[in-house]
Amino acid sequence: MGEYVLGIDVGTQGARVLVCDPRGAVAARADHPFDLEAVPGLPAGWAEQNPADWWQATTLCLRRAVQGLRDRGLSPEAIAGISLTSTSGTVCLADEQGRALGTALMYSDRRAGAEAEEANTAGSALIAKLGYRFSASFSLPKLLWLARHDPARFAAARYLLSPADYIVGCLTGEWGVSDYTNVLKTGYDLVAGAWPAFIEDALGLPRQRLPRVVAPGTPVGALSDAVAAATGLAAGTPVLAGMTDGCASQVSTGAVAPGQWNSTLGTTLVLKGVSRELLRDPLGRIYCHRHPDGHWLPGGASNTGGECLARHFAAEEFAQLDALALQHSPTDVIIYPLEKPGERFPFVNPAAQGFRLGEPSSKAELFAAYLEGVGYVERLAYDTLESLGAELGPEVHVAGGATKSAPWVQIRADILGKTLLAPQDSGGAMGAAVIAAGGTLYRGIVPAARAMVRLAAEVRPRPELAAAYDDRYQRFRAACRARGYIA
Repeated sequence: MGEYVLGIDVGTQGARVLVCDPRGAVAARADHPFDLEAVPGLPAGWAEQNPADWWQATTLCLRRAVQGLRDRGLSPEAIAGISLTSTSGTVCLADEQGRALGTALMYSDRRAGAEAEEANTAGSALIAKLGYRFSASFSLPKLLWLARHDPARFAAARYLLSPADYIVGCLTGEWGVSDYTNVLKTGYDLVAGAWPAFIEDALGLPRQRLPRVVAPGTPVGALSDAVAAATGLAAGTPVLAGMTDGCASQVSTGAVAPGQWNSTLGTTLVLKGVSRELLRDPLGRIYCHRHPDGHWLPGGASNTGGECLARHFAAEEFAQLDALALQHSPTDVIIYPLEKPGERFPFVNPAAQGFRLGEPSSKAELFAAYLEGVGYVERLAYDTLESLGAELGPEVHVAGGATKSAPWVQIRADILGKTLLAPQDSGGAMGAAVIAAGGTLYRGIVPAARAMVRLAAEVRPRPELAAAYDDRYQRFRAACRARGYIA
């Protein structure tokens, strides 16, 4: 068996490939963007991509990664396994030979709102069992929309796939296989381990076209001779089932065991963790994926995040203001940094508005207050999770663009009262590599992550500021209560 693993991430804007050794050191990497104008002229709220573009970009990345290995004197036969990740909620139709039938409806496509409500009515028992509701971003409503509005194409489809399922099929020739995480938004019953009857009986969608479901890290097939010839990889290399992009990113930070949590902060804030028990939320703020070891992966996403900085400050100001942030924190300005109406976590309120209490004395203080505001939302999110029964440890694994700001990481650690752990390499491709290692080099993703996730920073909260931040956080909570956002 080889000693390296390869992870593929087919994201919204492009494909990425990463090869690393059993200790997580990167041996080769490559990326290639998509043509985001490839499907022009769509109505407002629609979003589509061409699956052929996913595969072309993936092939190019694999070829470049193989060349990177060869440049280091390594053979592609050193790769023990391949796994991958892609967007959750995107749907692709394919025929008997695995050929994509037209464009894919992306996770961000909003056309299936009415179908989502129909799925919620038909699937009410599943919703009560798993504790989440279907929305237009989910796969099942999109499939129902296609069956109703594009019946000829839907009737010609043998396989109803996620992007990850499609790429696995392209790599191996094995079609119609998916993993626990990629089927949640298609309505798979993660407790019973089966496709529920309402999908066919009430919605009319044929269950036999839905994929066979396996645990992440399960071998699905072997790399085909044709793909090996096109990429330079070794034919027969094992290809293992992956996870959604959010779950793979969580794995890449090392938050893989019960009580471990990850915050990914970029344009928005996403929290994901591991729970021994299924967390059900009657208000629909979170949903739970299934961990390959049988645990649960609860998570939620806020509409707040780094977007607030881009809205209120010029890019050329960031470095200077960031360097001054710790001098001004904690500020006396309380901000909920919501830039557009509507919030989905830590509370659900489609009419919610951001707010600011107090006037900053300078632009630098305002900048620091925005950093704190995101930290208050993050703390409220973890308090919400704890109220639902989540087990929280003394550390939080962090990722996303915000980790480039050392002051922001410190402020978040102070507000949360937890040590923040930032990995050297994070993201979907790294998570996919860890998943591949869990099914080949290690006995599961927990030992694989412990061996492969390498820390770049460990930031502890400053105890002398705990009381000051607790006071300001309570003022933040009171302002949210006054607006009816939280009880």
